[in-house]
Amino acid sequence: MTTETKTLADLAPAKGEGAEAAPVRTQKLDKLGRAYATGKRKDAVARVWLKPGKGMITVNEKDYKAYFARPVLQMLLQQPLNLANRATQYDIRITVAGGGLSGQAGAVRHGISKALTYYEPDLRGVLKKQGFLTRDSRTVERKKYGRVKARKSFQFSKR
Repeated sequence: MTTETKTLADLAPAKGEGAEAAPVRTQKLDKLGRAYATGKRKDAVARVWLKPGKGMITVNEKDYKAYFARPVLQMLLQQPLNLANRATQYDIRITVAGGGLSGQAGAVRHGISKALTYYEPDLRGVLKKQGFLTRDSRTVERKKYGRVKARKSFQFSKR
């Protein structure tokens, strides 16, 4: 048997051949020219339609400031738009269901971020770096048999 010594440089493919290039992303639009995305957080699911416009955001047929009354939740919605400097360029229509207001606001933020990347694929790097495209998978732990809640147990009695 012949033994050949190879270095790491010999094992790696050459720059031009075999190396995979970054995937080219294209717009994903429906027949009406809108970008559609689904955002999720806890038990809330938000369906987001994004199209060019004046910056109107409606959630369940209401203005987003009326639906999300707390300023923190309104700020959460605006984060992806402000980061991409697109706050007044798109009209956004959202339907959200399930969970509470905080989970719904997180779902809407996730949906807006995904819809922005579908409409403008160049924004993906900026939004991904801030973590807006990652689905926050934390949910409520289920209640177990023989326990008061998920982890709390009944009071122990020695006698």
